[in-house]
Amino acid sequence: MRTVIAGGHGQIALRLERLLAGRGDEVAGIVRRPEQASDLLGAGAEPVVCDLESATADEVARHLEGADAAVFAAGAGPGSGSDRKQSVDHGSAVLFADAAENAGVRRFLIVSSMAADASLSGTPEGMDPVFADYLRAKGAADDDVRSRAGLDWTVLRPGRLTDGTGTGRVHLAERTGRGDVTRDDVAAVLVALLDSPGTAGRTLELVGGRTPIPEAIAAIGG
Repeated sequence: MRTVIAGGHGQIALRLERLLAGRGDEVAGIVRRPEQASDLLGAGAEPVVCDLESATADEVARHLEGADAAVFAAGAGPGSGSDRKQSVDHGSAVLFADAAENAGVRRFLIVSSMAADASLSGTPEGMDPVFADYLRAKGAADDDVRSRAGLDWTVLRPGRLTDGTGTGRVHLAERTGRGDVTRDDVAAVLVALLDSPGTAGRTLELVGGRTPIPEAIAAIGG
């Protein structure tokens, strides 16, 4: 199985690359900067240098040719402003979905965020305005992906991400309520979703929990 990951140098993506490469899969990660390539090689992934903010869908599609699955795990990241939330978290996700369809890659996972909502009005009390823009951008990207008949999509919406060691136990459902989840466990759930075509067409929230990942996937029809 060959998987191409957008945002290949991200913290979740690097974990996902290690897991996929460790079981013998082919995995490629799309990165913006050539100096990031060595970290991907260390994770067992093929680095592909391509800036999703300036590339065309046809250019990105060439990197997806022959892939079995595509994972959008990119993000503008902490410290970025509203403009980049729109250009990366929304615009690049749409471009990557376009490219997957152009390349004939049906299985498509997108890493979103708890509470992502394109219709979020204004800035809720106590929320940073840039974070509100982030939630709108993520929600718009999710809406776009979910509208595509040409993709077997799954939207994964983790709770607050932590760097603790993964437990392999989670709460995965359409609605989980707020909570924390380790990046290790997010990556492990992404692997399980890739292996579970029955989860296509689902939008799932993810937080830490008590259910082993295989059982959590089985419980939602995977």
